[in-house]
Amino acid sequence: MLTLRQIRYFQTLAETHHFGRAARRLNISQPALSGQIAQLEDLMGTALFTRGPAGVFLTADGELVADRVRRILTEVRDLESLADRKASVLGSRLRVGMIATVAPYLLPRLLPVLAAEVPGLECQVRESITERLIEDLKNGEIDCAVLAEPLEAPDVETITLFDDPFHLAVPANLAATLPDPVPLHELSRQRMILLEEGHCLRTQALDICRIAGDHELARLGATSLTTILRMVAGGLGATLIPDMAVADEAKGDGIAIMRMTAPAPSRRLVLTFRPTAVRRNDYAAFAEILCRSMDKASPLGA
Repeated sequence: MLTLRQIRYFQTLAETHHFGRAARRLNISQPALSGQIAQLEDLMGTALFTRGPAGVFLTADGELVADRVRRILTEVRDLESLADRKASVLGSRLRVGMIATVAPYLLPRLLPVLAAEVPGLECQVRESITERLIEDLKNGEIDCAVLAEPLEAPDVETITLFDDPFHLAVPANLAATLPDPVPLHELSRQRMILLEEGHCLRTQALDICRIAGDHELARLGATSLTTILRMVAGGLGATLIPDMAVADEAKGDGIAIMRMTAPAPSRRLVLTFRPTAVRRNDYAAFAEILCRSMDKASPLGA
């Protein structure tokens, strides 16, 4: 009979590609892991892994099993989360993903509110890029994620949180030469510095620049908005900065943050979760807390 233990052992080995590493992660002996995998292969009537000097890898049949195992374990985690809720809103644990251009600015305001309103909640946060967070969400590694639209993930659900307008960050000595507020077409005259590939803020900025017209993009890249703004302060160009980041990032010398002509370009933030999630009421409550922590009346999707 197939057991949940075998399913979890299978996924861990598929992720680590190594019996020793998988056994350590599972806190069991390597022979115990090998025995359970052998039983699973006997039950399935086929080899699920190939063994070799380079590691352990899924066979074609193993890949088919892996797809189903991911779905099964995601459902199991949802059930565990439901049991974990007990009688309290949000339960005792919430695993949240956030993109890197949100987490540093949202968390300092969110965590004190959570501590005051849901003191028993253990909030675990994972910061990454959108693509990876969506994959973590589908695999059940996180419960929900704060992301920016548009999302190329039709098999997830969202609660719309709020719009986050963009401002233009320029070297301080150039601010007096620009109109205030800055019209969108002015971006075509600026040498724009953007985040590296993979960050959704880069895609949003590129879209805004295309609307503005022909423009020069600096052949520079960074993995954080803080680094880009230091480049701006050094006179290397200009960049777009979301409103939620202004209070923290505008403190440095050499930078001027300028408003843009209405309607200012903006990004829309959403709380994303799996359609099969059994914690919809929890996510609605969490969305309310997210918005209040950022001084927003309520989620736009409410």
